[in-house]
Amino acid sequence: MEDQCPCGRKKQLSECCLPLIKEKKIALTAEDLMRSRYTAYTLAEIDYIMKTHHSSSRPLSEYMEIKKWAKRVKWLKLEVLNTKDGLENDEEGFVEFKAHFKELFKKKIIHENSYFVKENGEWFYVSGTHN
Repeated sequence: MEDQCPCGRKKQLSECCLPLIKEKKIALTAEDLMRSRYTAYTLAEIDYIMKTHHSSSRPLSEYMEIKKWAKRVKWLKLEVLNTKDGLENDEEGFVEFKAHFKELFKKKIIHENSYFVKENGEWFYVSGTHN
């Protein structure tokens, strides 16, 4: 049986986030993009992380550091707490989430309110504020 998608939706990886990560589909909402980015981190698919990071804030110089970190941590679960806008017909949106992971035997949480914009029909992550 195939793996369930790490993003938390009750779907198989191949039917959920993997088509976005493999660029076979685009995210229709900011939440879809956020979930696929989380899944990309769990798979250490940093090319997708960079591609979906808005060009105005893309951390290309940190590529290898991000890849090493993503491989080093054990991803536990994603909780989407709130969304504001970010639907198919919106141009911007916010997604508040908690990403649970284990690093060096310690459980940690990234609690962020992420800001997304849509350009030419595609969603991009711009920035996030940590709570």
